[in-house]
Amino acid sequence: MYLVDPDQPFPPVDFADPSGLVAFGGDLTPQRLLNAYSTGIFPWYNPGETIQWYCPDPRCILVPTDLRVTKSYRRSVTNADYAVTMDRAFAEVMSHCAGPRAKETGTWIGSDMMAAYLRLHHLGHAHSVEVWRDGDLVGGLYGVACGRSFAGESMFSRARDTSKIALYWLCAQLTAWDFALVDCQVTSDHLTSLGAVELPRADYLHLHTRAAARPGLPGRWRFEIPVPDSTDHLPA
Repeated sequence: MYLVDPDQPFPPVDFADPSGLVAFGGDLTPQRLLNAYSTGIFPWYNPGETIQWYCPDPRCILVPTDLRVTKSYRRSVTNADYAVTMDRAFAEVMSHCAGPRAKETGTWIGSDMMAAYLRLHHLGHAHSVEVWRDGDLVGGLYGVACGRSFAGESMFSRARDTSKIALYWLCAQLTAWDFALVDCQVTSDHLTSLGAVELPRADYLHLHTRAAARPGLPGRWRFEIPVPDSTDHLPA
């Protein structure tokens, strides 16, 4: 297996083993993370382990316009009892995503990952969507943008459907900005129920590479479409 050289780029993804593991080692500097994401590679490992870099085959993606919205999902979105924002509470969103979940123990989002993605956020490359209710953060997600490709990293809910509400408004805004895809990385039943699909790695890379090469939107994101924004639900 390839050991990352701090002064060299990643190896071709064809070097990946059957699990999608391309390389291990290296660091989580902004330059290395942006290099990884631009080539379809992402870090995935448990706290205390050596950094591992993946590009799985097949790859799970969601085209923003293909988000599957059921009747119950739409009722949650159209309910007016929340406000939604972008890049207002990135650190808090990531902290909630790192918290314990039902039927799971531990987390893959360790303190080094949190610090690294917060740096990316401050540089304008990592972004969050927040859902607020009565001043409390009740749902959200975060990820990394490369050109017009968005890599979704994690989401959380502290109330029914609030992570799905965050995803709905993210997809709506990404559609308005002409983003080609949300990279979901690894398939799950939950993602496929929302319209995500699996692609062969080569097909994903063709789509992602073209999207990542387009001019991006670095800096702090704000919704440019009408969204629920009642001050009654935002924090003071």
